[in-house]
Amino acid sequence: MDSFISMWIVLKYIFLGLFQGFTEPIPISSSGHLVLLQHIMGIELEGLSFEVLVNFGSLIAVLIIYRQDIWRLAHNGLGYVFSKKQEGKSDFQFIFYLVIATIPAGIIGILFEDQIAETFSAPKMIGITLIITGIALWIIRNLKGHKGEANITIKEALIIGLAQAVALIPGISRSGSTIVAAMLLGLKQDTALRFSFLLYIPVSLGTLLLSIEDIVGDPNIDVLWIPYLLAFLASILASYFSLKWFMNIMAKGNLKYFTYYCVLAGVIAILLL
Repeated sequence: MDSFISMWIVLKYIFLGLFQGFTEPIPISSSGHLVLLQHIMGIELEGLSFEVLVNFGSLIAVLIIYRQDIWRLAHNGLGYVFSKKQEGKSDFQFIFYLVIATIPAGIIGILFEDQIAETFSAPKMIGITLIITGIALWIIRNLKGHKGEANITIKEALIIGLAQAVALIPGISRSGSTIVAAMLLGLKQDTALRFSFLLYIPVSLGTLLLSIEDIVGDPNIDVLWIPYLLAFLASILASYFSLKWFMNIMAKGNLKYFTYYCVLAGVIAILLL
């Protein structure tokens, strides 16, 4: 019986790692879906460490996929700072705008994240926010945009950052809200996608750094370190393929399918949960 329970715990965490990893990059709100999943299946998560680790797994996947962009930005941006190489100016500005866009969610998250989660975590409320996410995606489904990285302004970076802060509400997708804001501002699809996921890097790193004390002090680590590790690896794998899939869908202009899904999931959550 003990071995059966242990196997169930391992499978549960692998499943949750796959689930969180798959839903994190795509515009359907991983946080909202995790709350709904726990409500439907009666699954409880012990401590904050699990959520931080699987989100870190998603970060690893983003770093792998965007490694060339990250290297280019770091190399050219530092070259501009230390050698004043003008060809690196646009990359330095892009990094600067990513920092600016990080500020709103960072401040609001530190001050109000617990209150936001408590207020908006009811299944019916998540159903409403999922529908809002779906409607926002529908609005931009046919937009192409004309602005590249070199055309982003401080004002636009702040607006995208505020959109990311709105995604602290469960059911509002982080990737969805930032991409919607970017494309409404006229950014091209690939630029909006790149800005959104490079923006995920400082947010995820910040969350990890702020949570180190909680991870170290987690009383479940000694017992659950193997399930946690497997969930972390599952999250990397699922996030990698999910993001690649999402990039392909964006390129083909098929965002409407996420609209259909979010609205359907939202209606089900409102009526049945």
